[in-house]
Amino acid sequence: MATRANTAIESTRDEEPPSRLGNVRWTICAMLFAATSINYMDRQVLGLLKPTLQHSIGMTEVSYGYVVVAFQLAYALGLVGAGWFVDKVGTRIGYVVIMAVWSLSAMAHSLANTVVQFGIARFFLGLGEAGNFPCAIKTVAEWFPQKERSLATGIFNSGTNLGAILAPLIVPWITVHYGWHAAFLTTGLFSFVWIILWYKKYRKPTDHPTLTGRELRHIYQEAAEQMGPATPWARLLQIRQTWAFTLAKFITDPIWWFYLFWMPSYFASRFHLDLMHLGLPLIMVYNASAVGSIGGGWLPEFFCKFGFTAVRARLTAMFICACLVVPVFLINYLNSEWAAIGLLGLAAAAHQGWSANLFSTTADMFPRSAVGSVTGIGGMAGSLGGMLLSASAGYILEFTHSYASLFALAATVYLIAFAILCTLAPGLRKVEARI
Repeated sequence: MATRANTAIESTRDEEPPSRLGNVRWTICAMLFAATSINYMDRQVLGLLKPTLQHSIGMTEVSYGYVVVAFQLAYALGLVGAGWFVDKVGTRIGYVVIMAVWSLSAMAHSLANTVVQFGIARFFLGLGEAGNFPCAIKTVAEWFPQKERSLATGIFNSGTNLGAILAPLIVPWITVHYGWHAAFLTTGLFSFVWIILWYKKYRKPTDHPTLTGRELRHIYQEAAEQMGPATPWARLLQIRQTWAFTLAKFITDPIWWFYLFWMPSYFASRFHLDLMHLGLPLIMVYNASAVGSIGGGWLPEFFCKFGFTAVRARLTAMFICACLVVPVFLINYLNSEWAAIGLLGLAAAAHQGWSANLFSTTADMFPRSAVGSVTGIGGMAGSLGGMLLSASAGYILEFTHSYASLFALAATVYLIAFAILCTLAPGLRKVEARI
């Protein structure tokens, strides 16, 4: 693989003028952004409709928690195979299969009328959606040099926020006019146009017909030794860097799940907002998180301009993001809706900046051939952590009617995760190419 990549880089491909680098890789990033937006729009619908479903089918806090757990269990199981599947078949075919599964499952929610049926539909949605981030992270590893990866990751990761913004704009209107069944059906339809475009347009850098030789060399400037055969999970689990990434995901991913699935009901219960008035607070929080995703991904490149090494820049950005989450615990003492929006917006932005850089550490530490699998392992751990928090949150809210302990937890876990990462993978030390 390394020989083929080097041969392609040194080939006599027709070049554009030397001054033109080319931007094909950013077009690929835009497609990843669109896929991630669709992914999060599909999963956000349930959280938006939670108050409606509580009245229409008698869904309680506890049963809602179990429906979320069904999604996260399937997400964890899906990640067991998603990273391996993508490493085996490649991102072009892998993404098509994965998105088809989650889109059909999202539309299947429109047929559900009981909590059990929602749990089943949610389970299969989780199986499909599990593949999005392993696919996207592997694509970034294939298409971007190290110094651009966190920015590219931040850009496509900000699609989570666009999806979460579009959902509260679309879902309430559809629900009011056509019913909640139609809301689930509509959001599942966006995927099929993307599938056609991806299959038609996407190729690896060495096979892409419009990529200039200069941009190809730019992509592979770290050298092709990062390329190679897929690495078995059993081998990856023996490596400290795998556990560093996995544990950091395990304790921080659940906070984002908590925001995604409980933030609508937090605003509904705390400030007595109905379905048609939930949109503005959610849109503002997710707009802030979009800024955090792109800004957090850009921070390492900014620090590098001041003489930071790539590793020091990455870790500095992550530490800043971890610190910016801490003030969210003050939300327990606020009575102002706008103050709550501000604190949640800051926390969500910091999470997304943290996440963009944490995802990028896999490409920093591992060869490209292992990135999909390592991302899958970490994502599975994050989903398992999310399951534990979701099940606990259902009971906490059912019996205490207070979000205080949940926001206190959200405020502290990022600094703990940062300490774990630095302890198990000091300096984000690279794993040997032959693992």
